[in-house]
Amino acid sequence: MADPQVFLEQYYSRLIRQERRAFLTAETYRFEIRRFLIWLGEESRSFETADADDLFRYLEQRRTRDGIGSRSVSKAVMALRSFFRFAMEEQLRTDNPADLLETPRKPISLPAVIDRAAAALLFDTLDTDTPLGIRDRALYELLYATGLRVSEAAALDLKDLMLSKQLIRVKGKRNKERLVIFGEQAASWLKRYLTEVRPLLGGIGGLGSALFIGRTGKRLSRKGIWKNYAEAAGAAGVSSKLHTLRHTFATELLRGGADLRSVQELLGHSDLKSTQVYTHVDVSMLRESHRRYMPTLREYT
Repeated sequence: MADPQVFLEQYYSRLIRQERRAFLTAETYRFEIRRFLIWLGEESRSFETADADDLFRYLEQRRTRDGIGSRSVSKAVMALRSFFRFAMEEQLRTDNPADLLETPRKPISLPAVIDRAAAALLFDTLDTDTPLGIRDRALYELLYATGLRVSEAAALDLKDLMLSKQLIRVKGKRNKERLVIFGEQAASWLKRYLTEVRPLLGGIGGLGSALFIGRTGKRLSRKGIWKNYAEAAGAAGVSSKLHTLRHTFATELLRGGADLRSVQELLGHSDLKSTQVYTHVDVSMLRESHRRYMPTLREYT
């Protein structure tokens, strides 16, 4: 029998190196499978002999003891299917018991957005008389203007920014690259950050290749970006979820007349269904379209 923890690391390596899964996805899968393997040990079972009933009992415990919802259950099911598929490829299983699991339907939740006035209030709350305030203003303006994921913004290097062309090269999920354009406002703050602030952080010239850095010159982390944004949003009284800027970006594009395919490309969505949710957000736009284009009975009398 294979050592469960050693096999888990082999599985994780496969996700990263061969399947080229996004780092966060691979980490989520590894975390879930580690939980599952520990549970199997407590039940005196092994992954080589576990059956569908074992998986059902494990997921039920995750629901009742850990209180996870349908979205987390879906991720757990996908992780289990992936793990047992790997076990089959390594000839440690002849079947995939996770194929018998049903993936719970994900509840449809509309993404939260903020209006332009709220976005302006958020940006004005930042103290741009300080170096870190200028850095955060440049970062949030870029997020608002491009719809980047936080992880994508944190991973940006100086070489990815083409300031004169107002373009940025982004590496998204599964290492898929795309070019994203941004406007004059974001360009102006980025220029100010690069010329006035970044050289001061971490010593002359800054340290490393990261575009956005902290006090010590090290790359600004996702958690650091989230923390700073939550504080600014709290002061401005707007949504504390940074992903709101991405949702707002997509909604504003559609309101302005952009087609779904263009928005899909800018957001880095692999599936158009992920982009279509934004068509349900702007109810006021739908009402105005209905008022303008739906004929009334008076027109025919």
